[in-house]
Amino acid sequence: MKFLAEIDVMPLKELLDPQGKTVANNLKNVDLHGIEDVRIGKHVKMWIEAESEEAAKTITDTACKKLLCNQIMENYTFTIIPA
Repeated sequence: MKFLAEIDVMPLKELLDPQGKTVANNLKNVDLHGIEDVRIGKHVKMWIEAESEEAAKTITDTACKKLLCNQIMENYTFTIIPA
């Protein structure tokens, strides 16, 4: 079966996010007010061939831990969708 893994990797809330801070500060320059905080991360789409949804979840979790996410500075969440 084929699955689509939608993965979001974000910096930990405890850490400074200089990109997010720059965007938040500059939103005022384009007349967008009331935005208190911006965090910038990455979104990854990964198509997986696996026997089951559980197997696809295991593959995705392993890919996140070993390659896609620096767990010292980032966290990740993902969803698995049958493709």
